[in-house]
Amino acid sequence: MTDGQRRTDGPAEAGRRVTVVTGGSRGIGAAVARRLARAGHDIGIGYEQAADAAEETAAAVRAEGRRAVTVRLDTSEEEQVDVLFRTVREELGPVTGLVNNAGVTGPLGRFTETATTHLRRVVDVNVLGTLLCARRALREMSTAHGGSGGGMVNISSCAATLGAPGEYVHYAASKAAVDAMTVGLAKEFGPEGVRVNSVQPGSVLTDMHAAMGEPDRAWRKAEGTPVRRPGTPEEIADAVGWLMSDEASFTTGAVLRVGGGL
Repeated sequence: MTDGQRRTDGPAEAGRRVTVVTGGSRGIGAAVARRLARAGHDIGIGYEQAADAAEETAAAVRAEGRRAVTVRLDTSEEEQVDVLFRTVREELGPVTGLVNNAGVTGPLGRFTETATTHLRRVVDVNVLGTLLCARRALREMSTAHGGSGGGMVNISSCAATLGAPGEYVHYAASKAAVDAMTVGLAKEFGPEGVRVNSVQPGSVLTDMHAAMGEPDRAWRKAEGTPVRRPGTPEEIADAVGWLMSDEASFTTGAVLRVGGGL
């Protein structure tokens, strides 16, 4: 990846909210980017592969009158995370928010048949990648580091407490780690002006299910929920939008379940 693998508009206006959304090209990440744009955020969109989709998300942000920059990266690589945040700061202004959305599952299956390569990749992206992005954002936002404070939302999963037996126990374990780091970071950085929360989506209508090998999984899983339907990316984005807003100014260290009653 190079610095050339990005697109931006001109310089940012002073005082704007500038939020980095990882995994922002599609699904929940794209919905979050659009939702935050409507709330007045300029958006730095991190993506790994879907360049065209990332540009579509950026176009939607711009249609809301906000600025956007797209940066291709692997969040498990520290140098690439640094490029993401440096680019956003240079093009949009000081970072005031982060939505840690980038995540992978690998194929569905019993734990004993899960390849080590899949285990390692899930931990690298979902745990290490989230930690790296969180650390970089906190160095930007924490008042102890010269920042003006800010907000962070980590995208977890209901699997963190349900365990996901027979499907992806390794993914569930990685998301439990995300919730643990959420609580710890909230306590450590609350005195330095940064709120940290997480959202646990249930079964949501995204293309992740097809990537796992079962395109209709969201509807199958929804049969076991009280609302009897899967969620939409926009419903998850609304929860994120509230947590990132001033209305949630007294909310930190929260793990918000948005799973249709799971």
